[in-house]
Amino acid sequence: MTQTNEYQDTLSLVAWLFAYPTEEWWAKLPDCRQVTDNLSHQQNRQIITDTLDYIETMGHKEYEELYVRTFEFSNNTNLYLTMHDRTDFGKQAREMLEFKNLFLDNGYDLDKELPDFLPALLELTAHISQSQACQVLSLARPKIELLRQRFVEARLAHTFLLDVILTEADELEGVSA
Repeated sequence: MTQTNEYQDTLSLVAWLFAYPTEEWWAKLPDCRQVTDNLSHQQNRQIITDTLDYIETMGHKEYEELYVRTFEFSNNTNLYLTMHDRTDFGKQAREMLEFKNLFLDNGYDLDKELPDFLPALLELTAHISQSQACQVLSLARPKIELLRQRFVEARLAHTFLLDVILTEADELEGVSA
């Protein structure tokens, strides 16, 4: 694995771990572990490994229930980035358009997800150049930091995955500076 694509592997892994746990998702967890074992960034590797252990220990039914309760039914911890500080629906619509334009400007369009869905944004960053990924993460960073604060308040183990995203954003920023 080269240094130039480690951010891609890392962000793809985090996107996968934030995706809904379908049977296909569970079947690919061993592949996720194998990719994780090859990451050179020790802290990110450890966080992702610990998250995989946590998920596998919990098991299918219990983890799916946690996922639904945490990421689908909670307004405070859902994975839609424009939902967490929505006091102005016009502002939320403008932000949603900004996220949509990120996809379109990078040659992608979304059919099934809203453009502010964190796993979709992470997948986008994993498929574009470092400088483009840095721009996407810079725009999303305040929303990710707010989500992280909400995760901390809710005492979610997934908080550490947000730390991985922010670490990658910092490293991409350092490369682009």
